[in-house]
Amino acid sequence: MSATDRETPFAGPGDGALIEAFLEMMAVERGAADNTLEAYARDLEEACGFLRAHGGLMKADSEAVRGYLAHLSSQGLSEATRSRRLSALRQLYRFLYTEGQRGDDPTGTIEGARKKRSLPKIMSEAEVDRLLELAETETRNAALLPSERMRAARLRVLVELLYATGLRVSELVSLPRSLLTTRARTITVLGKGNKERMVPIGAQAREALDAYAQLVAADGPREGEPWLFPADSQSGHLSRQVFARELKALAARAGISEAKISPHVLRHAFASHLLQNGADLRAVQELLGHSDISTTQIYTHVLEERLHRLVTEHHPLSVGRGD
Repeated sequence: MSATDRETPFAGPGDGALIEAFLEMMAVERGAADNTLEAYARDLEEACGFLRAHGGLMKADSEAVRGYLAHLSSQGLSEATRSRRLSALRQLYRFLYTEGQRGDDPTGTIEGARKKRSLPKIMSEAEVDRLLELAETETRNAALLPSERMRAARLRVLVELLYATGLRVSELVSLPRSLLTTRARTITVLGKGNKERMVPIGAQAREALDAYAQLVAADGPREGEPWLFPADSQSGHLSRQVFARELKALAARAGISEAKISPHVLRHAFASHLLQNGADLRAVQELLGHSDISTTQIYTHVLEERLHRLVTEHHPLSVGRGD
C-alpha cells in the first residue's frame, strides 16, 4: 500500500488531508517514488504528533517547530535524522504556503543544516520534440478505434499545452471547455491563491487543440459540460494521476526513461528552454505564476552554458588580441 493510501493518525483536524495533498503533489508533480512517499509520511506523522499541543499544522508557529527540533535532539537522534525530519517539515510548509493554505512558513527562520536546493530535472529540447512528434503521430494511426483516437488526441493536447504554457498540472487538467471554441491567442488561468494570469498558446498547441475539438464535436454535444478534459472522476475532469501515467507511458514509447519525466518536468522544460533561448526571468516568473522570483531563479542554471559561450566567443581576452 502506498503512502497516500494509508489511514494515518494525524494530530490536528485537517492535518491528514493537508499531508495527503502534499504527498499527492510529490507523487504526481515531482515523480517521488513510493519509498520516498512512505518516508515523508512517517516523518510528517511523527511531527504532527508533537505539534498536536500547538494546534496542529495550521496553527503551529516557529517556536513550536523549534520545540519539535529540541524534542528530536532529546531523543538522541543523529544529526542526519534530525535534518531529514526538518527537511520534510520545511517542504510541507513551503507547499502549504505556496498553495495559499497558510500565510506564512514557520520553518523559514529555523536554523539548521539545509541541503543545497536540488536543481529541477530537465529534458532537452530534442527529447521534448521527440515526445511531441510521437504524440501527434499516434493520433494518425488508422487502426485506432474512435475511443482510442479521442484518448490519443487528448494526450497530444495535454502535452502540447503543458509545454507551450508551463501550466501547473492541476491548472492544465481543469481547463474550461470554452477553449474549444475561442480563437484567442492567450488563455486566462486561475492559479494558486485564486490569482489570474494570462498565458499564450503557440501555433502548434492551437493546432492540436483544433484537432481535438473536431473529434469532440463529432462525438456529440455534452450540454452543460464545463471541462475541456471531462472524466468519470470526483472532480468531473481528468485527474492528475491519470495524466501522469499516460505521459510516462508516452515517454517510454518515445524511448525516454519514465523516471525522467512527469508533468512537473515538462513545466520545468518550458521555463528552462525559454531562459536558454533568451527570455527575461521576470517574464518567465509571470508565465509560471510564481509569486516570488526566487522560486523562478532555480532555472537560471540553464543560462550558465549560454553565458559561458557568449564570453568565450566575444570577450577580447578570450578570442585573443592581434599584435
